[in-house]
Amino acid sequence: MNPTQQLHALGQSLWLDNITRELLTSGTLARYIKEFTVTGLTSNPSIFDHAIRNSDFYDAGIRKKAAAGKSGEALFFELALEDLTQAADLLRPVHDATNGIDGWVSLEVSPLLAHDTAGTIQAAEQLYAQAQRPNLFIKIPGNAAGIAAIEASIFAGIPVNVTLLFSREHYVAAAEAYLRGIERRLAAGLDPKVTSVASLFISRWDVSVQGKVPETLRNRLGIAIGMRTYKAYCELLATPRWRQLADAGATPQRLLWASTGTKDPGAPDTLYLEALAAPNTINTIPEKTLLAFADHGAVKHALPLDGGNAETLLAEFMQAGVNPTALAAQLQQEGEQSFAKSWNSLMACITSKCTALT
Repeated sequence: MNPTQQLHALGQSLWLDNITRELLTSGTLARYIKEFTVTGLTSNPSIFDHAIRNSDFYDAGIRKKAAAGKSGEALFFELALEDLTQAADLLRPVHDATNGIDGWVSLEVSPLLAHDTAGTIQAAEQLYAQAQRPNLFIKIPGNAAGIAAIEASIFAGIPVNVTLLFSREHYVAAAEAYLRGIERRLAAGLDPKVTSVASLFISRWDVSVQGKVPETLRNRLGIAIGMRTYKAYCELLATPRWRQLADAGATPQRLLWASTGTKDPGAPDTLYLEALAAPNTINTIPEKTLLAFADHGAVKHALPLDGGNAETLLAEFMQAGVNPTALAAQLQQEGEQSFAKSWNSLMACITSKCTALT
């Protein structure tokens, strides 16, 4: 088995953190699914901005939609769903074979709705209905406004990928929202099987403290946060509350490692994949990281259920002046701002291409 197959055998899903029309039309995504056991795919505004801005693969579609009177967000979501529904269909055999646990793609609501609960709920419902695919997640941020939208969307039967989580506490809040949504469905006599994942961002922790902590702690903060959160994830799945929901037919909200491409050029390019191997989790990775891991990655051990040395490491970071709680809030806010900036760039790109092509 190659390293990606070994990771799959351990029980961790590998999802590609990329989508372009070229990936689809060239057969590259189909090859990754076959050769590297890729079982899912995620997208975000930055990925689509790069794909549309730096190729002509979308030009014909933009020209046609603009001529039909489409513009801005409406035009973009049609383009994005053309890609994502095709990817969802490629992954549908995986989805069916795993009884809906795997084989997912993800589409994000507009980041401009990050503090608009009602707007997020409405957008999630509209986009999921527009996609007409059972294996498409709607990405909703796990901030204060997003938590209520997550619960409401789960109750409405919409699969949710909770994004922009940066700490154990962020994860627990997202998990609680998921549980409440499922409990409300059961109380209403509805099917409790609504799938969700909770995406914890890893590498941004290490970028944020680079050069500010002792060299012995370099590139260790994100992994420590991951280990701490994995312990909370395992503990939640052992609670009577969850077991009761599982007995009624609910499926676990799986923990997903996001932002796991290595940002430090002095660190191994497979750092976060090797460190965060764990059963019943997902790692969503850039294409470059996927190819690197397939080439020279190693599956050495699985994460300890008890969090390992996470608390010891985090105590060392606190002694070095890092406050994980405050930094998690800062990183989430910066993430919101970054996604909004990418969204505005994407909308400007769409407008510019509409003008040039018509």
